[in-house]
Amino acid sequence: MKRVAIDDTNRQHVLLCHVDDQYYAIDDLCTHEDFSLYLGCLKGDQVECSLHGARFNVKTGCAEEEPGEIPLKTYPVSIKGNTIFIDV
Repeated sequence: MKRVAIDDTNRQHVLLCHVDDQYYAIDDLCTHEDFSLYLGCLKGDQVECSLHGARFNVKTGCAEEEPGEIPLKTYPVSIKGNTIFIDV
């Protein structure tokens, strides 16, 4: 996992995850408490929030473990050469 700034102000971030030889990008903030997910851990295709344990699927954005209920936004990812592009 890597936290990536999506604007010059460094206030908005997405989380780039590498799972099963694919890259996925999701919002960095847990929808339960607006806590950064990059402080959590990636287990298979789920990222777990370190604050309260909510889990989200990085492929779909779906909340898969309470207290998370609202899905995360996902972003298309493409690779050209050695560069990863996230379409925000």
